[in-house]
Amino acid sequence: MGTRDLKMWCVLDEATLELLKMAMAELKLSARAYDRILKVARTIADLAAAERISSDHISEAIQYRSLDRQLWA
Repeated sequence: MGTRDLKMWCVLDEATLELLKMAMAELKLSARAYDRILKVARTIADLAAAERISSDHISEAIQYRSLDRQLWA
């Protein structure tokens, strides 16, 4: 999924976007990590048969990203 696809399929509401921005700042994640979190959140939402990505989906994707960083650190 490229940048154009992310903008089309990974639209976030204001509260969910703020959650993601806060996590990016707290965990000091890169722009590349931002895209990866969105992709994982979209996959989680798809598995839940949700049309839109919710804060629960973003939170779960952030947890996976945090776990990934702990294993490689």
